[in-house]
Amino acid sequence: MRERTIYFIFTDTGTYLSRMINLYTNKPLNHVSIGFDHELKEVYSFGRVNPKNPFSGGFVREDIRGDFLKDSNSAVYAFQVTEQEYIGIRHHIKEIEKRATDYKYNFIGLLGIAFKIEIRRKNAFFCSQFVATVMKDTDSFKLPKPINFITPADIRELSALQLIYQGRLGDYPKHQLAEEVLESPKQSLFNLVTQKVKQFVVR
Repeated sequence: MRERTIYFIFTDTGTYLSRMINLYTNKPLNHVSIGFDHELKEVYSFGRVNPKNPFSGGFVREDIRGDFLKDSNSAVYAFQVTEQEYIGIRHHIKEIEKRATDYKYNFIGLLGIAFKIEIRRKNAFFCSQFVATVMKDTDSFKLPKPINFITPADIRELSALQLIYQGRLGDYPKHQLAEEVLESPKQSLFNLVTQKVKQFVVR
C-alpha cells in the first residue's frame, strides 16, 4: 500500500501566550502545525489570524518564512500515513477551511488543560487540539489523552515521528538529500552518502 508523508512543525513564537504555555508545560515549542509538502508551502494550524493582534485567533494557513514565524525556534517531523488516511486528513482540513470564519481559537480550552477540566466548544480549537482532531482516524497516530487535553509535547513524543530539521524556521532547508532520506526511511544515512560518493567516482 502506498504511503504518503505529512509534516508536523513545532515552533516557539515567543508571544506572551507561548511564554505562558511554556511556563505551564515546562516544555519547549508549544505551537504545532500540520503540513503537506516537503518545502512546507502548505501548512495549517489554529493561531493568530492577524499576526499583529494576539486576540485574532482562528484557522490559519501559515507562511513559515513570513515575519511572524521565520525567526521561531522549530523542529520539523515527518510522519507516514496511508493514501486513504492522507486523503481523509486533507479533506477534513479543507472542510474547515471552507468555513474558516465560523471557527475560533479555543482560548478557554487552554484553561481546561491547566485546570484538568474537559471543556467542549463547537467550532473552536487550539493548535494541538486541531491537529489531533484531523489525525484522529489515523491508525498509527494514537495519543495518550482525550483530544481536549492534548498538548504539542504529547504529539511530539509519538514514536512514529521522524525528526528531519531543528533550528530557526526561516532557515528550513529544501535540499534534495532530506527528500531522499524521507523517501527511503529504512535506508541509513551512511549508505545513502556512500552511494553518492560511488556515483561521483564513477563520473
